[in-house]
Amino acid sequence: MQTVILAAGQGTRMRPLTDATPKPMLPVADRPLAAHTADAAVDAGASELVFVVGYEAEQVRSYFGEVYRGIPVAYATQSEQRGTADAVRAARKHIDDDFAVLNGDNLYDPASVATLYEAAPAIAAQEVTDPTSYGVLSTDGERVTGIVEKPADPPSNLANAGAYVFPAVAREWLDVPESERGEHELTDVVARVIEESDVTAVELDRWMDVGRPWELLEANEWKLDELDRDIRGDVADDADLRGAVVVEDGATIEPGVVIEGPALIRSDADVGPNAYIRGATLIGEDVHIGQSVELKNTVVRAGTNVPHLSYVGDSVLGCDANLGAGTTVANLRHDDEPVRLTVKGERVSTGRRKFGVVVGDGAKTGIDTNLNAGVTLSSGATTTPGETVTRDR
Repeated sequence: MQTVILAAGQGTRMRPLTDATPKPMLPVADRPLAAHTADAAVDAGASELVFVVGYEAEQVRSYFGEVYRGIPVAYATQSEQRGTADAVRAARKHIDDDFAVLNGDNLYDPASVATLYEAAPAIAAQEVTDPTSYGVLSTDGERVTGIVEKPADPPSNLANAGAYVFPAVAREWLDVPESERGEHELTDVVARVIEESDVTAVELDRWMDVGRPWELLEANEWKLDELDRDIRGDVADDADLRGAVVVEDGATIEPGVVIEGPALIRSDADVGPNAYIRGATLIGEDVHIGQSVELKNTVVRAGTNVPHLSYVGDSVLGCDANLGAGTTVANLRHDDEPVRLTVKGERVSTGRRKFGVVVGDGAKTGIDTNLNAGVTLSSGATTTPGETVTRDR
């Protein structure tokens, strides 16, 4: 099964984490987000992977190369982001048979992707409590009879999960007109396939659209929870590693460190002494976590330093950031309402009672900085010593 993986978008809702990284290449456990998609496709029987790239395309190309896990890889460029049908159309020259389309910024449970491939032509779906904000499927048994976007009166609770297997002829149906929002929508192609073929709805056991920073945190919670204990790095005799903890080759765990899994310490990272790591925490490559630092349920991207005497909870830290000594992150509102975060200029609910901060690449805090829950520091932002930050900067 040829598989097209959409990985061209800028990921504007994920900023500042995507200022220099395409969203599909953000880290989820031990690999980029798109690699989880590719792995699910390969495990399901993909014969070729075709990545549609655009923003920061070279990062995708350099990671996946020309062969990934023994499967040939091709690339198509979407020079302007003009919708999902336009993205698949960019890959049309590579398509010569039935083909699947997966989103490079979604997580799918691999077993369900295998079922999707076997059921071709097929659409992935997941039952949701409130389908009014999704594309919703109408069905007759397992057969899909229609799809409607964000209906006020949904025909079912089955949300379109954005994964498809199309018949080969659908490659000729990708030239669809612009929608009302000015994009060429793949759902228009889906509608025609439904008219022309018997399309099966395949319910996913688990699916996640990773579009905003707290969803990246949730994606890591999912995948870190699948870890098996594996200690390969240099661990001090009196360090206390509990549960599913992975310490990669080249990582160092100093004396007095306590790590409660699930946690992944990547190569060349250095933790401690006397640090406390808990919750679903990813410590990226070449990260330094210093003396008496506490990290809880946090993603720390490559090259970042949290040197000593700091607390960071339920947060996402970008690459090459530096938190000054004594930096404290708040992750809970006094009124117990969900923490709100700025997404594309608008304050929106994360839906999480506990969420800390988002720190962009290269940001720096002065010593004894306090960061309020829901604050975003832009790439390269700085704070002054002793400052309390309650608004984005």
